[in-house]
Amino acid sequence: MSVDQSRRSLLFGRKPVAQSPVVFRPPWAIAQFGEHCTRCNACVEACPTRMIVRGDGGFPELDFTRGECNFCGECRTACPTPALSAAQPWQQAIVIEIANRCLAEQGVECRVCGESCDARAIRFILQPGKVAQPQLDPEACTGCGACIAPCPSQAIGMIQTGKTA
Repeated sequence: MSVDQSRRSLLFGRKPVAQSPVVFRPPWAIAQFGEHCTRCNACVEACPTRMIVRGDGGFPELDFTRGECNFCGECRTACPTPALSAAQPWQQAIVIEIANRCLAEQGVECRVCGESCDARAIRFILQPGKVAQPQLDPEACTGCGACIAPCPSQAIGMIQTGKTA
């Protein structure tokens, strides 16, 4: 069952959003997640990094500003339904919005995202006349989100991909 967020917003007196942001479900969420999830909060309570939170409608979603996913599997183990039973954790990766927000693009030395990435998917490449610029290796990125919260300019976001971690 899919919830129409624009109609739901009207009930709560909020203006409907033209295009709702992508909601990221817990790792191992199946395509029919909404049909199987009972909103019991077992995955929310089991998450050691506390990045799984109750979202709209009570469904669990990921909040990458709170931390990263270490793929421990606690949420999957705690879930009493098949909602978290996919073969791979997820299909997502980060994106760096260099032109709009990244401090390095603005000439400020910052390598926080690269230092936060255990997978070493973000490297900094020296540029003539500029500070080193971030370069993402999409093959190395696991989509854990470790680089999102520490970014001082909120230049990093998450996108859905066809790649699994």
